[in-house]
Amino acid sequence: MNARLDHAQPYVLGLFRMVTGLLFASHGAASLFGVLGGAHGGGTVATGSWPGWYAAAIQLVAGVLVLLGLGTRAAAFVASGSMAYAYFTVHQPGALWPLQNGGEASAMFCWAFLLLVFTGPGALAVDGLFSSRSATASGRRDENRPEAVTA
Repeated sequence: MNARLDHAQPYVLGLFRMVTGLLFASHGAASLFGVLGGAHGGGTVATGSWPGWYAAAIQLVAGVLVLLGLGTRAAAFVASGSMAYAYFTVHQPGALWPLQNGGEASAMFCWAFLLLVFTGPGALAVDGLFSSRSATASGRRDENRPEAVTA
């Protein structure tokens, strides 16, 4: 059982990365373009407004990069930091616990992206294409890229 779970790990991590990136990018798109219900129940954030517009731009760009698995660790680091900032400046002053202050999404995104900083993108990432080429050229094997299974 453990062997099967270990074999699936890079693919599940890749799926986790894609879903997290998609959800994060959706928040940014809603705030910037008014899609999916818009920002705060409708509309968009004012262009250039601090911190709303910048947070939405980070959400959209970092979310798409994480979704694709392109520059995953750097994009996840920026996304995690932006969610930590959001939690501590917007939510935490209202109450101590995320359930009380409405900061559950910020806290979860912060920790999810921090996890991706340390685990890497998993399988099915654009990063894997570049690292496999450089690994092949130097004769190394990439640990984040699963090998083909032979029966």
